[in-house]
Amino acid sequence: MPSPLDALDLSSHRTLANLSSAELVERALSAGEGRLAANGALVCLTGDRTGRSPNDKFLEEVESIKPKIWWGKNNQPLSSAGFDLALKIAVEHLNTRPKVYTFEGFAGADAAYRLGVQVVTEQAWHALFASTLFIKQGSKAAGAPAAFKKDWTILNAGRRRLTPDEAKAIGVKGPVLIAQSLTRKTVVILGSEYAGEMKKSIFYAMNYDMPEVGVFPMHCSCNVDKKDPSNVALFFGLSGTGKTTLSADPNRALVGDDEHGWSDRGVFNFEGGCYAKCIKLSRDGEPEIWNAIRFGSVLENVVIDDKTRTPDYDSSKLTENTRVTYPVDFIQDAVIPSVAGHARNVIFLTADAYGVVPPVAKLTSEQAMYYFI
Repeated sequence: MPSPLDALDLSSHRTLANLSSAELVERALSAGEGRLAANGALVCLTGDRTGRSPNDKFLEEVESIKPKIWWGKNNQPLSSAGFDLALKIAVEHLNTRPKVYTFEGFAGADAAYRLGVQVVTEQAWHALFASTLFIKQGSKAAGAPAAFKKDWTILNAGRRRLTPDEAKAIGVKGPVLIAQSLTRKTVVILGSEYAGEMKKSIFYAMNYDMPEVGVFPMHCSCNVDKKDPSNVALFFGLSGTGKTTLSADPNRALVGDDEHGWSDRGVFNFEGGCYAKCIKLSRDGEPEIWNAIRFGSVLENVVIDDKTRTPDYDSSKLTENTRVTYPVDFIQDAVIPSVAGHARNVIFLTADAYGVVPPVAKLTSEQAMYYFI
């Protein structure tokens, strides 16, 4: 039975594939998708969705994966018929655009555990985000040259919102939908222009795939001692607890800021870029991140001065969740490709406001396992 995805028109006359960062910035500016900041970064707004929409994320429920998923609030089921309809709406929308952009690259710095990711979007800045955050073909971050083989497809139709009748037919309640199928290896984004949905969808995929091949997927940052590469540290924590800030240590080499796998070979980054929070960012407090925000990076929902184009990182006028995306090699002395040995130090950033643990605590193995869970 043919899939709605088969109808996607990626013919050469309308598809702009794997463009350079410079050309994507030019096209984004020309289309009015963003503005250039004084530091060279492209500044884009994401509308009323300035963060991920977890209540609008749904997973296709099929028998082959049903026993492996912890269904509930964080893994909401969607019927196959509903997924088909969402996919059809996204494909039809993208097919009406005069041009579409595609990015084809990788998730997984260790080639032994790598996924090929294709992103299709109508906006140049979303393609720039993908090429910044994932691993580009032929880059140093990709390691040895390898032919691209697509494992996952992301259809980003974020400007297309569902009508009430469409939402009802799909089986959801609102105009925004992030639908993912683990069996079809496809993600559909409707109604949200927040670029972080693309990043988290592939992390979701890696979370499902990696344990099957003996790799522990981790929401953590990682760095190593510049003089002793066996001194590897992991920093676990929820969003906003300091993973990116602490991993971007000028005295240590960055491996990655958010998503990693731990195999019997060691730790490796899932991504080719970083996605850092910008609120209250300062040159003195976080010099590595400050210096990484330049041409080729993307600022999301950051207020800039109309005349000077200087970013106001203290402003939360649009959202507290202001963000920047930049390639990992924009951090000085970053480890490229982003692979390291086994972790010697594991640090939990709890942001504990209840006094359950002291401000700094060294845990036994049993305590570490308890607090990790």
